Amino acid sequence: MAGSVVEYAGRKEGYRCGYCASAQGKVSTGMWAHSMTVQDYQDLIDRGWRRSGKYVYKPIMNQTCCPQYTIRCQSLHFQPSKSHKKVLKKMLKFLAEGDTSKVAGDEEPMDSHREDAVACNFILKKESDISQSELKSLSVDEMQRVETEDDNEEVEMKKEVTVKKVESEPCQTCTDTDNASSSKPSHSPKLVRATPKPGKGADLSKPPCRKAKDIRKERKFQKLLQSQIHTLEGPSKQVEPQALLSQNSKSKGHQPKSIEDFIFISSPDAAAHQLEVKVVRSSPPSCQFKATFQESYQVYKRYQMAIHKDPPDKPTISQFTRFLCDSPLESENPPDGPDCGYGSFHQQYWLDGKIIAVGVIDILPYCVSSVYLYYDPDYTFLSLGVYSALREIAFTRQLHEKASELCYYYMGFYIHSCPKMRYKGQYRPSDLLCPETYVWVPIEQCLPMLEHSKYSRFNQDLKAVDKDRIKELGRVQVLHKRIVMPYSVYKKRQKGSSDEATVQQYASLVGQTCSERMLLFRS
Repeated sequence: MAGSVVEYAGRKEGYRCGYCASAQGKVSTGMWAHSMTVQDYQDLIDRGWRRSGKYVYKPIMNQTCCPQYTIRCQSLHFQPSKSHKKVLKKMLKFLAEGDTSKVAGDEEPMDSHREDAVACNFILKKESDISQSELKSLSVDEMQRVETEDDNEEVEMKKEVTVKKVESEPCQTCTDTDNASSSKPSHSPKLVRATPKPGKGADLSKPPCRKAKDIRKERKFQKLLQSQIHTLEGPSKQVEPQALLSQNSKSKGHQPKSIEDFIFISSPDAAAHQLEVKVVRSSPPSCQFKATFQESYQVYKRYQMAIHKDPPDKPTISQFTRFLCDSPLESENPPDGPDCGYGSFHQQYWLDGKIIAVGVIDILPYCVSSVYLYYDPDYTFLSLGVYSALREIAFTRQLHEKASELCYYYMGFYIHSCPKMRYKGQYRPSDLLCPETYVWVPIEQCLPMLEHSKYSRFNQDLKAVDKDRIKELGRVQVLHKRIVMPYSVYKKRQKGSSDEATVQQYASLVGQTCSERMLLFRS
């Protein structure tokens, strides 16, 4: 099948929201994607779309109960926070020592679009309007493309997508800085100290208690002082304490550890466990994907039953396949792309020879897009949601070395009105997508607006508009009876067709560029 072929399902409103538990608050629109190029999907997610299996949906942001903003992390400039480092260190300790103190961590599963998938059952259960015979017989050789109704009329068609190549930017790092509270003068009257009664209050005859932080600083300084004294040449050398502290901070303070420092390190010879991460293509399924399908499905089934409380008979193989294995994205392997190519993949986490987690991801021209994560509930204590997100950020940076434009990590939707989904904003620096002009805005600028209103236009330029808004409806590409034609031609042939409003709605949501590349199926 050539290019992208979609079947617009239209608007759906008044169904249950999995975030706020509203029975009829969710509003979205969607379409079946029978096939899709990675460039088309990249452009769609940059307009607020997202896929669940082969179903591609977009929330109606100003009407739905819980607006879902597309969020991306600037992976090249990402620096792990203290909580992220804690998760990475916990994994290292477990692998090295086999620490089995299964203390429940602050689990942050990456966007498990289960709520969206359940809500989308209205379309997933619906039979496609395209017959199987029509799909199977559709090929490049057999497909006819009608440009105009009249030979003298010419309609410009976009034949290909030109992708600009830019030089990769150097990775920037930032350090976590603690905001020191400013000292304020006390306006309270002077207190007269009195000797406390035994067992009550501090004993003023003894030195005041010191903070553990100050004690650690002093010990560190003393060690540094001793090491510097031993290495100095000649007896006349003197060391200024402040100079030592300044030198130490310059040499170490501005070189924070990256995620690679925690992930790509050699395991000790006597390591208790071995972790291996494998990336296997899920669509079309590779040999390794097929060989591990059953084991992967069993992990998913256990995850759904333990985490989402599904009954034993609900997570069926067909549901698993439709939701997490099927993908409309076509496999592409350009010479200047990543070694694994573009498309849909499963990132499998193998611990001591068995799968304990699977991250479902899409590798696109400009990003790695996280789709879903499921894991063995026996390993919840390892905070696999956070760990897998950090691994995927590191993976994005690896891919960037070969594909210079691939430098973002898309984390799905950020939902400020749902507190449990705000954790995605902790992966900094990150941007949110403006729901009206489709430009990226740093999350720091967006949060104050979201505190004021759950729906916000992030672009503060009131004159700015969607640059890819639909301008010529007649140029929308339509697939009708295996013939490709502009909508202007299709409309004339139909003689009184009443679907213009539907096509207008579809085109306004996907944008002019995608509407001229993708084929909108019309029965």
